[in-house]
Amino acid sequence: MPAFNKILIANRGEIACRVMRTAIELGYRTVAVYSEADADARHVQIADEAVCIGPAQVNQSYLRIDAIIEAARKTGADAIHPGYGFLSENADFARACEAAGIVFIGPTASAIHLMGSKRLSKIAMLEAGVPCIPGFEGAAQDDETLASEAERIGYPLMIKASAGGGGRGMRLVQESSELLGQIRTARSEAQNAFGSGELILERAVIRPRHVEIQVFGDQQGNIVYLGERDCSVQRRHQKVVEEAPCPVMTPELRKAMGEAAVKAAASVNYVGAGTVEFLLDASGEFFFLEMNTRLQVEHPVTELITGQDLVAWQIRVAEGQPLPLRQDEIRLNGHAMEVRLYAEDSAAGFLPQTGQVLRWEPELLAGVRIDHGLVEGQAVTPFYDPMLAKVIAYGETRDEARRKLLRAVEQCVLLGVNGNQRFLANLLKHPQFAAGNATTAFIAEHFADDPSLHPHPASLAELAMAAALLYQTSANARAHQPGLSGWRSAGSAPWRFVLKQGEHKHAVELDVIASGTQAHLCVRRGEDQLPLRLLASDGRWLTLELDGVRRRQAYHIEGERLWLYGEHGNLELLDVTHEPAGGQNAASSGTVKAPMDGAIVEVLVAEGASVSKGQLLLVLEAMKMEHPLKAGIDGIVRRVGVSQGDQVKSRQLLVEIEANS
Repeated sequence: MPAFNKILIANRGEIACRVMRTAIELGYRTVAVYSEADADARHVQIADEAVCIGPAQVNQSYLRIDAIIEAARKTGADAIHPGYGFLSENADFARACEAAGIVFIGPTASAIHLMGSKRLSKIAMLEAGVPCIPGFEGAAQDDETLASEAERIGYPLMIKASAGGGGRGMRLVQESSELLGQIRTARSEAQNAFGSGELILERAVIRPRHVEIQVFGDQQGNIVYLGERDCSVQRRHQKVVEEAPCPVMTPELRKAMGEAAVKAAASVNYVGAGTVEFLLDASGEFFFLEMNTRLQVEHPVTELITGQDLVAWQIRVAEGQPLPLRQDEIRLNGHAMEVRLYAEDSAAGFLPQTGQVLRWEPELLAGVRIDHGLVEGQAVTPFYDPMLAKVIAYGETRDEARRKLLRAVEQCVLLGVNGNQRFLANLLKHPQFAAGNATTAFIAEHFADDPSLHPHPASLAELAMAAALLYQTSANARAHQPGLSGWRSAGSAPWRFVLKQGEHKHAVELDVIASGTQAHLCVRRGEDQLPLRLLASDGRWLTLELDGVRRRQAYHIEGERLWLYGEHGNLELLDVTHEPAGGQNAASSGTVKAPMDGAIVEVLVAEGASVSKGQLLLVLEAMKMEHPLKAGIDGIVRRVGVSQGDQVKSRQLLVEIEANS
C-alpha cells in the first residue's frame, strides 16, 4: 500500500491554497511550486516549503514536468496533487510521477489519456452504451472532411477542441458560411491552450441544462457517485454559477444519470475524483458531454451538501485505502451555490484585467465559504487564468443559499483590479435564475441588456465621497495631523474637482458647511446636490452619513488616484483638477492600443495598407484567451509598432491609422 508524508501541489492560486488546507489538516507536509511572477503569492506563503520552477510564462514554469519532478526530488515530496488546469489532465505528467517513484494523486495515465480526448472518450462511451450527442469524432481533421461532416450533422452545430475545456476552442456555428472561419479560430485557440488543434463536431443541443455527476473510484474497484451539480449558467461556454442539487432533478433521473456516470468511469477502471458531464434537455433525455479526470472548480458545492471533503477522499484513495462511503451511505442535504470571482470588466465585454490588488476584504458569513489565493499588494498578471476566488454559500433551501451568496458577493471588497461582482450579483437577483429556470441559454436570452454589461458613469453619491476623501487627504496633509482636521473655514468659496473615470471627466463642487471633527459637506454636480457628513476614516474604511443615511465605504487612496468599492464594484477615479486642458489625453479612434497586458499572436496588416472600420488588425492573447483588435476608422496604416510574439503592456500603442480624407 503506497504511503506518503509530503505533498507537492503542482498548481497556483486558490486551488493550490485549497488543497494545502486539507493536506495540512490531515498532518501532511506541503510543498508549493511557483513562477517568478508568483514569488509572493498566497500559496507560497501557506506551504511549508516552496520551489521556484521558472519564469512567468506557463510553458516555462507550471507546465514544465521536469522542473516539478525536480522540485519534488529536492524537497523530498513523495506525492503530487495536480489541482485542476495546468498538468492535472496530462497523462505524461502522471507517467513521469510514476517513473520517479512519486504518488500521483489522481487517476491512471491511461484513463487521463482516453478521457482527455473528447474524440477518443466519445468513441469509448458509445462502445460502453453511454448516451452521446450525434456528431463527428473521426481522426480526419482537414477542412474538407469537417465541412462535409458538418453538412451531414446539420446546423446549428458545435465545434469543440478535442483536448480542451473551459470554453476554449469551442464555437457555435449557426450556418455553413461561418464554418471555416470558426474552425480556424477554434483550432488556433485549441493549439495555443492545449497543444493540440484536434477538433470534434456535435449537433447543438438548444437550451439544455448542463448537469454533471461527481464520481469517485478506489483501487479496490469500487465506484460511487455523489449527486449532481447544475452548471447551466454559462458565458462563452464557461461556467458562471454552479449549484447542487440541480433544481429540476428527480430521484429517478438522478439514479439514471448517476449510474450512467459510474458506467462511464468503470469503462476505464477509474480511480480517484472525476466528473462526468451531461447535457439534459427539456424532455429529460441526457447526453454524455465529456469526463474531467480531476477535481472540478465547482467541487465545493458537492462538499457542502454531502458533508465530505473531496480532497481528503483523493488523498485517501491515492494511499490505497477504500472509499470512505458506499453508494447507499451517501446523503444529500440542503443546497449549495458557487460563483467565480474573475478579474474582468463585464461592462467592457468581460475584458480580463491586470493590475495590483490594493484591497481584498471578503465578508465571511455563517454558511459562506471563500476559496481564494489573494493577498493585498500582489499583481494580477496576464499570464494566468483571470479567476481570483470562488464564493460558495450553503442553505437549508435553494433560496437561502442564493440569498447568502448574493450578500457575500456584494460585500466582497476588491480594489485595484476590476472584478465581476456586479455581474454576478445581478445574475443571482434575476427572477428567472431565482426561480430555478436557467438553462445554458439564460445569459443570452434573459441577461443581454443587464446594466452590469454596460459602462456606467459614477453616481453623484460616489463622486461626493470621492471629492470629500480627496479634499480630506489634502487638508490633512496641510494640517500635518490625522483625522478630519485641516478643513477650510465654512462659508468660503466651494472647492472644484474634476474627476476622471476612464476617458470620461466629472466636474463637481464641494462646499464645507461646517468644519470640525465631523465635517458637514454638500457636493453639487450641475443642478444636483447631495449633503454628506464624514464621521470617521482610517485609510481603509470611511464612515459617513449620506443624505441622512449612515453607511460604511471601502476605499484606497494613492496620490491623486482613488479607488472606491462602489455600487458597480471597483471604481477608479483620478483627480485631474489641475491637469492642463487637452494635450496628451485626447483620444483618437485612429490609434489601436492594447486593452490589457498580453502577447501578440498574430499581425494581419502592414504599414501602408488600406483598412476599413471593423477590420481585424491584430490578435492579442491574454489570460488563456484570444482577443481580436480591430480598426476604429477607415484609413491607411501609418505605423505598426509590434510583431508576432511581442509582449505588450496595457494601453501600449500598437497601430496608428491615418483617416481617409
